[in-house]
Amino acid sequence: MAIQEEQLYHDYLQSERQYSVQTLKAYLTDIAEFKNYLMSNGGFTTFSEVQILDVRVYLSDLYEQKLARTTISRKISSMRMFYQFLITNKFAADNPFDNVSLKKHQNQLPEFFYEDEIRELFDVAYNQEDRFWERNAALLEFLYATGARVSEIAGLELSQLDFSQRLVLIHGKGNKDRYVPFGHFAEDIMKKYINDLRASLTMKQNHEFVFVNHRGEKITTAGITYILNQLMKRSTLTGKIYPHMLRHTFATHLMNRGADMRTVQELLGHVNLSTTQMYTHVTRESLQENYRNFFPRATE
Repeated sequence: MAIQEEQLYHDYLQSERQYSVQTLKAYLTDIAEFKNYLMSNGGFTTFSEVQILDVRVYLSDLYEQKLARTTISRKISSMRMFYQFLITNKFAADNPFDNVSLKKHQNQLPEFFYEDEIRELFDVAYNQEDRFWERNAALLEFLYATGARVSEIAGLELSQLDFSQRLVLIHGKGNKDRYVPFGHFAEDIMKKYINDLRASLTMKQNHEFVFVNHRGEKITTAGITYILNQLMKRSTLTGKIYPHMLRHTFATHLMNRGADMRTVQELLGHVNLSTTQMYTHVTRESLQENYRNFFPRATE
C-alpha cells in the first residue's frame, strides 16, 4: 500500500503541482528516508499507523546527525505536506507532523570565505595544469562574481550573457528573473572559456548551455560541486566547499565593503529582506574579529 501511496503522490506533485525534477526528487527522498528509518528501527507497516512518538524519535536522530536546521525544517515540511495529501485522499486520518516544530536555538550563520581565502582559490584555479582549467576558473569566477545559486549557473545559457554591458540575466526561483552585473575578471575568463574550450567541447552538441562537462553536455550541480572541491584540495584551505558558500561569500564581501542591504537583496534575488539580514550578523562578526585582531588595545 505504501508504494501505491508514494506513486500517487509522485503523480500529484508532477502533474497538478508541476514541481521541477529537483524539487520532486527532494520531496520523495525525504519520504523514503523517513520510511527507511522506521523500517530499520522497529518496523513499518503503513503511513497511517505512524504515531507522533515515532516522529519525535526520528527528529531526535536527525538532530544527532547534526543536519542543518534548514534541512530538518525541509524534511518536516515535506512530511507534513505528504500527510495532508494522504488525509485528503483517505489514506490516513491524522497528520503526526502537524504539531512538530524545530528546537529553538540561535540561527546558524552562513559559511563564507575571507577575501584572502577566495584569492587563494583563484590562484589555484588559474594555475592548473588541466585541460579544463578555463572552465573551472570561469565557474569559480562567475559563482563568486554573481552570487548566483548553483542551479542558476548550471542552467545558464549563452543568450543570458551580455558582455557589452557586463550583465547576466539570471532565471531565479519561482520564475523570477533578475539582472546581475559582473566584473572584468569574470568577463575575461568567461570569454576565453566560451571561445576556446567550450567551442571545442560542443562541436557535436546542439545546445546553448554555458557550462559543460568533458562530453560537451550540460554540467550538473553535482559536477560543479566536484570541480570546486578539487580546487579546494589543491589549496592550503581545509574542509569542503559547497557552491552556496560562494553565494554567501559574494553577499558578505559586498556588505563588508559598504553595500546596502536592499542592493544585496536584489542581487541575490531574495523575496524578503529578512532573508538578506543574516549577512548583517556575518559582517558584524567580521568587524568584531578584525577589531580584536588589529586594534592595539582590544585585548590589553
